[in-house]
Formats: sequence, structure tokens, C-alpha cells
Amino acid sequence: MLSAKSLFQEILDNDESFALFCSIAAGGEAQGGWENARIAALVPGTERDLAPKIARHGADEDKHGRIFHALLKKRGLQPVPVPPETDYTMLLERRGIGLAHDRLRRDEPLTVQDIVTYLAHSRVTEQRASEQMDLLRKHFGDHPGIGRAVRQISQDEDNHLAYCHEELLRFARAGHGRAIQRTLRACALAEIRVYRDVGLAVMAHMGRILGWSRLRSAVLAAGIHAVYGYERLGGWRRMVSLRMPERRNALGGPATAAAELA
Repeated sequence: MLSAKSLFQEILDNDESFALFCSIAAGGEAQGGWENARIAALVPGTERDLAPKIARHGADEDKHGRIFHALLKKRGLQPVPVPPETDYTMLLERRGIGLAHDRLRRDEPLTVQDIVTYLAHSRVTEQRASEQMDLLRKHFGDHPGIGRAVRQISQDEDNHLAYCHEELLRFARAGHGRAIQRTLRACALAEIRVYRDVGLAVMAHMGRILGWSRLRSAVLAAGIHAVYGYERLGGWRRMVSLRMPERRNALGGPATAAAELA
């Protein structure tokens, strides 16, 4: 039976596919860590209270990257090169989503609108991350090899999403509501296209590694296109709604350690 659980189990059981999965995940988390660290360093003076939360967000992303590398080491595997067509964060940047890296490399303070853009981008991408990790936690939260790592990353992604909701609502009350909704919509519509393209690329690489038949590859590709169709018709709207989270001040403390989680 073809299901999300059986598909990931197949990837998990093969060293080459598992190395590719962890390398892709680690690369994206490391990139997110760098971006958040730079944003925290460049926060405008009027929003300095936000800097520790942004830094915590970045520290969590760095921790996730270390966890994925630790999972590889635990299996006696090395990271592998990440195919550019599977690089989710790079492809989003190329579409103009979020803050450009050349902007973050300059030692110039960001504007309040830059922070709103960052939070809107994060709200969309953290929605995706939270959903993906929730699915893995459902099926592999008790797995002896990866269960603790999955549970910790899933909890962190939920915290990141809660933080984005809370801070965007604060900015909306301060008069940025229209800019927030406009930016959220643009981010969501770009993200669902990138997610589709990356999903197709990752499945193509996994199919070659695992020797999938043309029929199986076609079925999986059709499923990815079907998800995109649903999201394009209206599923994207879940990524742009804002509500006060149950977890308040979710990034108000220090990041947890990563060493023991893998």
C-alpha cells in the first residue's frame, strides 16, 4: 500500500536515500539559522525586544541542522551534496520571497517593514514545516532511531508558528494589517509552487535511488500535482490566516540542546 508512512519508511531503510533526505533537511535548517541570526543582528531600534526571539528562532534552526547531521553519524553516514532543484530555501529566495541575502549581508539596520516581511515569510514556511513534522511525529514519533529527534523538531516548529502568529497580530494592531495580508498572500502562492517543484525533484531522486517503477513514480508525481491543485484552488488560505496561539511567548526562552536528541 502506498502511503506517507510506507514511503518514508522506505527512504529511512535505505542508507543512500536517508543520507539524501537528512542532507536536504540539514541544509535548509542551516540556511534558516543563518538568516535568523542576521535578522536578529539587524533589527531596528524600535523592535529590539524582538531580537532575542529571532535569535532563538535561528538557534533552533541551527540545532535542527545538527540533529540531522547527528542522525547521519549515528548510521555511519556522511552528508551528501544537495541537488539545487531540491533546495527549498534557495528557490524561495529566487522568487523574491523573504529578505534577500545580499540585504542581510550588509550591516545596515532593517526597517519595520522588513521585519513584517520576515515574519510573514516565516508564518507561511513554518506552517509547512509544522505540518510536515506533525505527520512524521504521527508515524515515527516512537521510532527507536529517529523518534526523539522528530518529537523535538516538531515541538520547535509548532513554537515557531505560534511566535509568527503572535508577532504578526501585534504588528497588525500597530497598523500594518494590509501590508501583512498582502505579503502573506504573495508568500503563500509562491511557496506552494516551490513546494510542488521541490517535491517532484526530491521524489525523482529518491525514485532513482530506490529503483521505483515508472508507474510508481508517476503515481507519486500525480499525488504531488493533486496537492498543488488543492492548494492553488484555496488550500493556501490556511497559510495566511492569523489567530492568537495557545502558546504565548513561545520563543521567550533559550533554545534546548541538540546533542542528546538524535
